[in-house]
Amino acid sequence: MSAGAENIYLPKLAVLDRVQDEIAEVKTFYWHFEDPEEQRRFGRFRPGQFAQVSVFGTGEFPLSLPPSPTEGQTFFTARQVGSCSGALHALKPGDQFAVRGPYGNGFPMEDYYGKNLVFVAGGIGLIPLRSCIIYALAHREKFQRIQIFLGARTVRDLMYREDLRRWEQSAGVECHLTVDRADPAWKGHVGVVGSLFKKPGIEVPVDNTIAFVCGPPIMFRFVIKDLLNMGLPERCIVSTLERYMKCGVGKCGHCCIGVAYVCVDGPVFTYEQIKKLGEDI
Repeated sequence: MSAGAENIYLPKLAVLDRVQDEIAEVKTFYWHFEDPEEQRRFGRFRPGQFAQVSVFGTGEFPLSLPPSPTEGQTFFTARQVGSCSGALHALKPGDQFAVRGPYGNGFPMEDYYGKNLVFVAGGIGLIPLRSCIIYALAHREKFQRIQIFLGARTVRDLMYREDLRRWEQSAGVECHLTVDRADPAWKGHVGVVGSLFKKPGIEVPVDNTIAFVCGPPIMFRFVIKDLLNMGLPERCIVSTLERYMKCGVGKCGHCCIGVAYVCVDGPVFTYEQIKKLGEDI
């Protein structure tokens, strides 16, 4: 490394501001960098990019960046699934951790100007798509129809409740929700998220449309099949691949799939690209 060059592996110190419960085992962590200049630099990222988060004494792991650059806050939403995410969940406001990034290609939202946007999420699949939705609403005049389809196992598993209420009430946005299991308190649709496509009164545009799909593998496979059957081209369906991105900069090889590195060439890919990689989601 040349003199004066920045160490690409060096995380920057961050401070936790507050924690918000989302659903079971999922929390949102609002934070800021100790260095204001680093905060300004970090704010320039694309929806869909990710960062590497270090919890001292435990380790480092990648997290999606759900906020949009149009928002004034920085936060992560994370499910507790292992030692690193568990350590993050144990932090309290005022505690320190570290962040490096942002990394990855992100969703090229400018390339979608003038198109219809169809967002399809299952469960916590809404986390990486939220930033795209926020971006689209902040630049509403640049897009045609905006449709949001969200499915969850139960009412208690619906992510980002406040956002959902705003989106349902936003002019020029169609927000459709469903749950897999009936609940006496739920008056909405019951069924898998793909069943919303066949609901009376709902018409999903095919021409001039980009579909964003994120969710568990079984949901992804069936939704992709539905969209393809509607006539949507493979190149017009985009998603994110989740792999263990240890270094984040294409050096370690942990996230290599075929000829691509998820951390550098992704995590955002079209379905056409995913098929060429030979990846079974």
